[in-house]
Amino acid sequence: MTESHSARVLLAFVCGIAFAAPAAAQPLTKLVFTTNWFAQAEHGGFYQAVAEGIYRKHKLDVEIRMGGPQVNGLQILVARQADIFMGYDIQTVQAVMQELPVMTVAATFQKDPAAIIAHPDVKSLGDLKGRPIFISPASHTTFWPWLKARYGFTDAQLRPYSFSVQPFLVDTRAAQQGYVTSEPHSVEKAGIKPSVFLLADQGYPPYAETIVVTRGTLAAKKGAIERFIRASAEGWKRYLADPTPGNALIKRANPRIDDALIAYGVARMIEYQLVTGGDAATQGIMTMTDARWAKTADFMRSVGLLKPEFDIRSAYTLDPVRNVRVLP
Repeated sequence: MTESHSARVLLAFVCGIAFAAPAAAQPLTKLVFTTNWFAQAEHGGFYQAVAEGIYRKHKLDVEIRMGGPQVNGLQILVARQADIFMGYDIQTVQAVMQELPVMTVAATFQKDPAAIIAHPDVKSLGDLKGRPIFISPASHTTFWPWLKARYGFTDAQLRPYSFSVQPFLVDTRAAQQGYVTSEPHSVEKAGIKPSVFLLADQGYPPYAETIVVTRGTLAAKKGAIERFIRASAEGWKRYLADPTPGNALIKRANPRIDDALIAYGVARMIEYQLVTGGDAATQGIMTMTDARWAKTADFMRSVGLLKPEFDIRSAYTLDPVRNVRVLP
């Protein structure tokens, strides 16, 4: 090898390093993600993606901010204080009807974990007709109209739900709302093995824990949003296999939650296939479909929650999730 040839090789090598260095040092895209409640097992895949560096692998710096009863996540989203919000189909559709510039781009739960919890003598939801049912005000415009239409329940049965199982435990004729991932655990700790009816398994159609963004954020950060969905799907797959890393961050964010409740939540998510069932089994975690959204639209129209002329497709887009395909 001649001296001049060696010099040219060295120069090419140095130039290669010079051009490669900026690419390797590309900054991460910062995304702020506001959840719908305090940190819990139901958020585990997102915390797992932080704990295991999955977001960083996808060139993202994701900050998870907890929601709670005093946090208006949609308001925070529209005010641009967050890039992504953990939403709910019906809430997002109603926001779009009010001309808020938001839309759903993915769904964590293929089944809404909402359930009706009853005493052991109740064998079907129809058995609750005429009995008192503890329901929160927010549920009056979500699954309560569906229950009334499907089972003939009436508003006379309504009792105010205070997010405590104590009134239910006292009244043996009563039922209450809850998540299959949490409230039955509290009832069992009190010595009662409740009857639990997951509304999704009875035909209630909405997704839950959806990924909601503003139209502006989607236009400006479409690539980052797609990477967030993919990384979150990978986080959920990892969390359901071994939730240890995600649980450590959940407990750091919410020290009041105990190990038994987290373990119960993980077990029920697996049992009911909340994340991995439905279309996710063949199309990938976080997926959505037009057919499923059409069912939600049909339900909402049938109970007066949706204007007849409203096009449900203005509330969601399948584009960011279409090619994710992280199979369970």
